[in-house]
Amino acid sequence: MIPVGQDLAHARRRSLDSGPASGSPHPRAREDAGDRVNRRFIVCNGAELARLWARIGAKESEELTWVPREDESRARPPGFRSLPGGVSPEAIARLDPKEGDEFALISDDGPFVRAAVAAVAAAAPGAPVLVMSDRLKGEDLPEHPCLRRTGLRTQIRDDIDREFLHLGNLRRVVRLRELLSGRDKIGILLQPDPDPDGIASGYALRVLLGRKSPTAPLVSFGEVQRPENQAMVQALGIEVRTISPEELEEFDGLALLDVQPTVFGEKPPARVLSVDLVIDHHPERSGYDAVLRDIRTGYGATATILTEYAQAAGMEIRPKLATALLYGIKTDTQLLGRDTSHNDMQAFATLHAGHSPALLRRIERPALPTDGLRALGRALARTRIEEGIHLLVLGRVREDVIPQVAELGLQAEGAEWSVAAGVVGKDVVFSVRNVGYVRGAGEVVRGVVEGLGVGGGHRSMAKGIIPLKAFREVYQRVDKKTIRTALFEAFAKAIHEND
Repeated sequence: MIPVGQDLAHARRRSLDSGPASGSPHPRAREDAGDRVNRRFIVCNGAELARLWARIGAKESEELTWVPREDESRARPPGFRSLPGGVSPEAIARLDPKEGDEFALISDDGPFVRAAVAAVAAAAPGAPVLVMSDRLKGEDLPEHPCLRRTGLRTQIRDDIDREFLHLGNLRRVVRLRELLSGRDKIGILLQPDPDPDGIASGYALRVLLGRKSPTAPLVSFGEVQRPENQAMVQALGIEVRTISPEELEEFDGLALLDVQPTVFGEKPPARVLSVDLVIDHHPERSGYDAVLRDIRTGYGATATILTEYAQAAGMEIRPKLATALLYGIKTDTQLLGRDTSHNDMQAFATLHAGHSPALLRRIERPALPTDGLRALGRALARTRIEEGIHLLVLGRVREDVIPQVAELGLQAEGAEWSVAAGVVGKDVVFSVRNVGYVRGAGEVVRGVVEGLGVGGGHRSMAKGIIPLKAFREVYQRVDKKTIRTALFEAFAKAIHEND
């Protein structure tokens, strides 16, 4: 289990001045959760702490203030302006704080911090507060809906920036909890055929809200189809309920995870065009209304955003949730190799320390059925590697067996490419893996299926489907020998094209 957050979050939940329960826009909560933070007000208790902050290094967005102490020199620390009269609502109001601004209180004195928190709450309601102290503990601090505590003298600039990132995320968590706390039933909507990133993010949101499946189900307009994603929901015991657009009416709260409403076609259901919450990392789309949205296109996975939420809220991430989020980040970033940010790497490292390796193995390598093992044995008996291609033809098998065999085939000596093929229903289905430093697998598969079927993927893994009817029209027969010959020739040509 991972204790997440540092010493942390001393937060209570307040009820939001409630808007329409249906998920239509809230008149007083229009600002998106992902809005840029404007300014940071640094309030130091005395010149000594102000000079310490100056040595750490101030940023342009930080407005530096200090409250002179009676027992020290009144000389103004460089870059700071004083708050005469101590911390009071009037003094804080003179700083002219705006929505989105943050406060850091630098002090080891309990009465000073309590007075300062009260002053900020009065002058800037809802502003998040970071208390930096080496002596004060959580029990020394007053109640505040959006407050974090961390150390001071051991911090370097990167640590402080990380704490402000947590503070911004805590602000978002407080808002979404306030927005959704009074709802009877919240639908957590994922994309059709949900992927691991969406599934993990939806699951994390439900845990963050303190809900169970009956009052916050994960729903989708399409079933979980990919075998590896089915293995994930089965191993984790997560249900993703398939619904029709009309069934959205049973929810008085609606949150979209790893997806935005306009993804649901040219004419999305009206209900998804006015929602409570959107959290996503894909390019932002217009044409819908959301009370809160947090869209971070610089992130490689939505699961990273939810991991940061959990850290900021001081939530314990248990092994099951850690495994789900880790797998979500791993798949969407191609094991931190595609569109990966520093935040993704940090979240991955945090989750890796507390995930369940056994559970992750069950997801990534689900159990092979007996008939699949027999098919693999027969294929291995005839296996050979030519031009770096290891091709295994399995015959008629369950679809989830094929990608597992492709993973295994790449371990053969001399194999740069592993192709596992089988007959599933009315299709020839094949999975492809490569060593990563050769031509992209997705590009190669598109060349193989051109004019016959569909396919694609990423640099090191891909999938193709050719209908039996189309295969038979070109090659006259559909048997193992013909499949092997046809696929080998097609892959050899596509791999070495333009060499």
